[in-house]
Amino acid sequence: MTGQGSDRNAVVIDTSTPHPARMYDWYLGGKDNYPVDEEMGRQMLTLDPRVPVMARVNRAFMHRATRWLAQNGVRQFLDIGTGIPTEPNLHQIAQEVAPDARVVYCDNDPIVLAHAEALLRGTPEGATEYLQADVRDPAAVVEGAKRVLDFDRPVALSLVALLHFVSDEEGAHELVDRLLAELPSGSYLVMTHATADFTPEVSAAATEKLRAAGITLALRSRDEFARFFHGLDLVAPGVEVVHRWHPELGEPVPGQDDGVIPGYGAVARTP
Repeated sequence: MTGQGSDRNAVVIDTSTPHPARMYDWYLGGKDNYPVDEEMGRQMLTLDPRVPVMARVNRAFMHRATRWLAQNGVRQFLDIGTGIPTEPNLHQIAQEVAPDARVVYCDNDPIVLAHAEALLRGTPEGATEYLQADVRDPAAVVEGAKRVLDFDRPVALSLVALLHFVSDEEGAHELVDRLLAELPSGSYLVMTHATADFTPEVSAAATEKLRAAGITLALRSRDEFARFFHGLDLVAPGVEVVHRWHPELGEPVPGQDDGVIPGYGAVARTP
């Protein structure tokens, strides 16, 4: 399948300012980033050298959560804030367990669109699709996703390392509520989120540095993160530091130690 409504020749990428998706790619050792992204990434490393480990820990959580969901019968996935393709991608994890799994990726960064074909190499039994849309426009996300996913059957909504780029003023909680309202009973919300709970001074400095570059970083406490799951049934162990959520479902991230990685993760079921 090809990305919906996409024109690879029309992709225009702004390389004058850093972008979170491209910085994330740089942290992961990817090549789809620009000098401006590397420069901001290096500035983040001066504040906390664990940032690349944090990026890998988030990705490892996505792998474990997807594996858990597929093992527990989920066959449809909507991944918003997909980022630049890095194997294994979500559909590869899901379709390894369930070859008939259907996956829709969604991102608003043109560079992800430019590499979307890498997200679409799924099994013949299943389906993979890429949607160019922004989480701040949930109606467009849902409209596009419904072309591939059956919203009468459970869907796993994945928002990994995304909502800390959406402030309360932009309606982060309302956006999640609107997306969940479209999903049937038995669906799931999968999230990770950066926090300042463990490194307040470093986090404050990083927030200011990114804000000066035009990037919002809305770090939330454990209780603030837990609010996203209000009314949902949390999968054990509930809200947890990211690398401690079902570690048995994946391999430890190189460089991960016993220290606390400053981020939370959780998976919850809609009643």
